[in-house]
Amino acid sequence: MSGRIVEVLKSLIRKKLEEGADAFLCLVEEEGSPVPALITDPASPQLESLTPGDTRYPLTKLLIDLLRQYPERRFAVLVRGCDERALVELAKLEQVDLDRVELVGLACSEEEARACGCRLPYPSRVDLGERVEPAPDRGVVEEVASLPDAERLRFWEEHFSRCIKCYGCRNVCPMCFCEDCALENPQLVKPGVIPPEFPSFHIIRALDMAGRCVDCGLCEEACPAGVPLRALYRRMQEVMEERFGYRPGEDPDRRNPLSELEMGSGLEF
Repeated sequence: MSGRIVEVLKSLIRKKLEEGADAFLCLVEEEGSPVPALITDPASPQLESLTPGDTRYPLTKLLIDLLRQYPERRFAVLVRGCDERALVELAKLEQVDLDRVELVGLACSEEEARACGCRLPYPSRVDLGERVEPAPDRGVVEEVASLPDAERLRFWEEHFSRCIKCYGCRNVCPMCFCEDCALENPQLVKPGVIPPEFPSFHIIRALDMAGRCVDCGLCEEACPAGVPLRALYRRMQEVMEERFGYRPGEDPDRRNPLSELEMGSGLEF
């Protein structure tokens, strides 16, 4: 990150703390890697190690815990576009209280936007960086969609066969917060079976992401087996948009349509 942006971020953190935020959640560099930091003092030495980093981190998951642990506190947090979308959706699900959170927006660079391929590589308000044109990437989605049904099934069976059930995709996901996870329910997913039975494990998670996934891509980054998870969830996003005109995290006033449907509604994907 350029020295100029570092100085702007320092100023923003000091300003937010002086204006009433109890702490600022961001990233600092330690031993060459970005790690989360909670800055409470405008004169904190951690300000000298600030970095958004080119490696993203699910700060939203930490924010949920902080808001629960400190119900009287106010927090500021550094957010990219996907982080903001996650927080908007989490607010609808009553996991965060955005009245106690101030978002400081970081736009992804052109290089980051191309590498990510999401359609909104910036938050609604940009405090750091500059908006760049999105470069949506549907490469794998289109590849899979072009296959006959039997070959499509084999495509996913081959990729899912590498899964080691490490739960990295779930653990890193900003939208996974359930205390009782269906992926650990022995009636749905047999314990001790690696790879998990095809396709139950990944179908359960994909359905849970319908109307929730904000296309941050952290699941695929975290997967040690290289499973193209993002293509699966992106297709779920497209189905939601085609059927309901809904994109998670983009409209703070509209709830996920699936949360309002009754069981047995006849919904088919």
